[in-house]
Amino acid sequence: MERAVFSSVADLERVRGERVGSSAWLTVTQELIDDFARVTGDHQWIHVDPERARRESPLGTTIAHGFLTLSLLSKLIGECVRMEGTLMSLNYGFDRVRFVSPVPVNAQIRGTFFLDDVRPTDDGGAQVTWRAEVELRDAPKPALAALWLSRVVFR
Repeated sequence: MERAVFSSVADLERVRGERVGSSAWLTVTQELIDDFARVTGDHQWIHVDPERARRESPLGTTIAHGFLTLSLLSKLIGECVRMEGTLMSLNYGFDRVRFVSPVPVNAQIRGTFFLDDVRPTDDGGAQVTWRAEVELRDAPKPALAALWLSRVVFR
């Protein structure tokens, strides 16, 4: 998979408004869900009790935490985008996050990223707004839609 490479604010500005790329498909396993539950302390049964979810959930299975899906954005964009020659690149926050559809265990997801905006900063970098979607394979709606802000400073 080819990644978009950015080594300057001008590189970012050239693709403003464009689709940058999509990651590979990732299977969201019960092990991944359980690991996330252990780290965050969120052990709600809909995520970690397959037997109860089979019996009581309208989906008939466990689902990934919304925040697990959100946290996977870093991995997914890393497959699509590479920043070269940076002093730093940081998450700056989100202007909007929506958990559109649940992610059932063993579903496949991928991230698709659009570079919505680039605002140069005084330190030689930029604030970048990514429009991010986490798609569910063979589903009509995404699992997640977000406007994700990052800050990057180039050397």
